[in-house]
Amino acid sequence: MSNILIIKHGSLGDIAQASGAIQDISEFHKDDDIYLLTTKPYFELFKNNPHLKAVILDKRLSRFNLIYLFTLMRVIKKYNFVKVFDLQNSSRTNFYKRILFPSANHNIWSSSGTTLPNDKSKEEFDKNPVLDRFKHQLEISGVKTNHTMFPNFDWACANIDKIKNEYNLNKYIVLFPFCSPHLILKKWPHYNKFIDMVKKKFNDEYKIVVAPGPLEIPMAKDINAISILNNENALTISELAALIKQSCYVIANDTGPAHMAAHLGAKGITLFGSHTTAYKVSIERDNFKAIQVADLKKLTPEKVFEKLLETIN
Repeated sequence: MSNILIIKHGSLGDIAQASGAIQDISEFHKDDDIYLLTTKPYFELFKNNPHLKAVILDKRLSRFNLIYLFTLMRVIKKYNFVKVFDLQNSSRTNFYKRILFPSANHNIWSSSGTTLPNDKSKEEFDKNPVLDRFKHQLEISGVKTNHTMFPNFDWACANIDKIKNEYNLNKYIVLFPFCSPHLILKKWPHYNKFIDMVKKKFNDEYKIVVAPGPLEIPMAKDINAISILNNENALTISELAALIKQSCYVIANDTGPAHMAAHLGAKGITLFGSHTTAYKVSIERDNFKAIQVADLKKLTPEKVFEKLLETIN
């Protein structure tokens, strides 16, 4: 039995997308112990992943913090990992490679860099859809990819019966109208008009809810929907996953919860402007689709409402 390391720092959407790759690595190395290196927001979450032996915390302090860097490298080295799967594929994890396995090829350190096709530059390769890149990386590294293209994020769900009882949630539509402040171009501005149309059509058949993050709780007051909290705090990722999984429909900007919804099998749509494409981020699934437009401000609530009517039942 050997020790295998997977590196996945984040972000939230990337965590959901990587679930299939993690499962494939685990099943291929079924006689080995699989560890995962991740960051604080996902440390407790990954403890629930059934395909992992344990989770190692990377605080991601500055690379110039030599004391921290030395400590982290010492922790990693004590496990005597025989292979590393770098699913983060960042400059930081490439830096770790140069310290831990400076001359390793894909047989020891599997990354997009060590498995890059001979006829493509990394810049060209990175234009491929996310899941396609994972699939290529793992297959070049000898791993069978039965789940990589079909991630299942169900393992992340917690029991939310208490929360559902508190808000009397039975049939509900969950909206994710927020986005990071520096990514405002991802934000669709017509949620309240859309909510009015849903309420007019369905009356009280569906509750309309939002699940704001910690910094979004004040902003949720501007949305004509019920804010779902747990003891006045934002839901954990596991609680949020369950809320999405058990919903009737999800409508979201291109943010982490949208990717969670896609890989939880939820029914819904995500709204894309010109910042990227649904194809590149591998978000469309059987139940979860995208509306792609050049300018989100010009995407009418009528068009989104029409899509909901086509697919909610």
